[in-house]
Amino acid sequence: MTDRKSPLAPFKHETFRTIWIASLSSNFGSLIQAVGAAWMMTTISNSVDMVALVQASTALPIMLFSLISGALADNFNRRRVMLVAQSFMLAVSVLLTVFAYLDLITPWLLLTFTFLLGCGTALNNPSWQASVGDMVPRENLPEAVALNSMGFNLTRSVGPAIGGLIVAVAGAAAAFAVNAVSYLPLIFALLRWQPQYPPNPLPRETLGRAVSAGLRYVAMSPNIGKVVFRGFVFGFSASAVLALLPLVARDLVGGGPLVYGTMLGSFGIGAIGGALLSARLREFLSSEAIVRIAFAGFAVSATIAALSPSAWTTNAGLLSAGACWVLALSLFNITVQLSTPRWVVGRALSLYQTTTFGGIAGGSWLWGIAAAEYGADKALLASSAVMLLGAVIGLRYALPEFNTLNLDPLNRFSEPLLALDLKPRSGPIVIMIDYVIAEEDVPEFLAAMAERRRVRIRDGAGHWALMRDLENPEIWTESYHTPTWVEYVRHNQRRTQADAAIGDRIRAFHRGVTDPRVHRMIERQTILPHDIAAHKTPIDMS
Repeated sequence: MTDRKSPLAPFKHETFRTIWIASLSSNFGSLIQAVGAAWMMTTISNSVDMVALVQASTALPIMLFSLISGALADNFNRRRVMLVAQSFMLAVSVLLTVFAYLDLITPWLLLTFTFLLGCGTALNNPSWQASVGDMVPRENLPEAVALNSMGFNLTRSVGPAIGGLIVAVAGAAAAFAVNAVSYLPLIFALLRWQPQYPPNPLPRETLGRAVSAGLRYVAMSPNIGKVVFRGFVFGFSASAVLALLPLVARDLVGGGPLVYGTMLGSFGIGAIGGALLSARLREFLSSEAIVRIAFAGFAVSATIAALSPSAWTTNAGLLSAGACWVLALSLFNITVQLSTPRWVVGRALSLYQTTTFGGIAGGSWLWGIAAAEYGADKALLASSAVMLLGAVIGLRYALPEFNTLNLDPLNRFSEPLLALDLKPRSGPIVIMIDYVIAEEDVPEFLAAMAERRRVRIRDGAGHWALMRDLENPEIWTESYHTPTWVEYVRHNQRRTQADAAIGDRIRAFHRGVTDPRVHRMIERQTILPHDIAAHKTPIDMS
């Protein structure tokens, strides 16, 4: 088997291997903390929906703050962002341990702590996932994403069971203490890593502009939109199993924290199997076929959990659920990464996470309410029906196959010499490009320009238009605006190797003697004399 196909190929890269191993410790502690928090809620509250809110409180910050975190990941040093996130979660975990040890925890205080830990996760995840592409070559990216899923679920296979044992023997405070210590190896590994990011001579985007650029890119990328939508449906429906699992352990099979831990362990073992099978399945099945199997398999597992009175039978069903969980989520993640250039990958991943974890948070809350009203078994059966619907949705919104487009920067643009001395903030800038198009080429030219419009707007242009000269019908003019000169330069630097095909196709239609004429202009407003007299201070026209 070649390195490209081997699921272990990314381990040849030392940085990825070191941080992956350190992440095992952090994931191990997080899962032990999750068991402690979920079981503590069952002991300090009699409310069923409060138990489900433990998972929702962790997922909600990821839904709320991931987009901002994605903008930070694309505009700041990702290693430093991750260090800040890990240090913040370490501090919160220490406080949670102290409050639990002093027996000061109330249901809402516990939710507050889990919410804060979720905030740390929201800050960390986009930078961590975007950094995978900084640690391994692009051809190893699918295997690296699958290994990350496997690493998390490797700890899930044993962590929850050990967490249940710790809670049963020493109490939830001990589980929280283990989590606090688990952050240290990853913090140390990040301190040692010194990534070499390419220099960017342009000023950093403002947070608002960076967020809007990410939203615009995803909105103008139909394939990513399909992944985002399917991720939401999967998160919403599949969240029922994990959110209601404490109730399954306690009420449906009559177990305690150790049984709950073994159920999470079964889920984790299945997830490891799913990660190892992922590459092999992609050789024989399309991405959409794998995702439909994941939806259907999870529905079967939820049905078993709802109807089975035996912990052994439920655990067997959870093996399938874990495999389906990893197969779906890793495919979503890989598709987003392979469909997105590096300049916006953190924001694209964060939008995918926002919708997926928004589905998990909303689903956890709604399935918790349903369990409180009708019982956990009925809620799980209802979620199974939604999962099957998610598989059927694929007939309309099929997951795209892995993109083989070259999304490396094109690097053809060089900033032109200007007769005016512009400042970076000068603008608005208006760009007009003249083409000479033969009449017989007009239909194909228009089709190509429709794709050009999508790419222009996706990369930050506004007010795009295509005009035809009424006196010289063979002359067509493309125009678009950017708010400032620096945004015009940034727009051109975002062009990828794959985008060049569109530009080359359009230029092939051009029948002029010289290349298409490019006009770069700055927009100015005229002021009438009486308006000038009304001003007390000079007007800055720069």
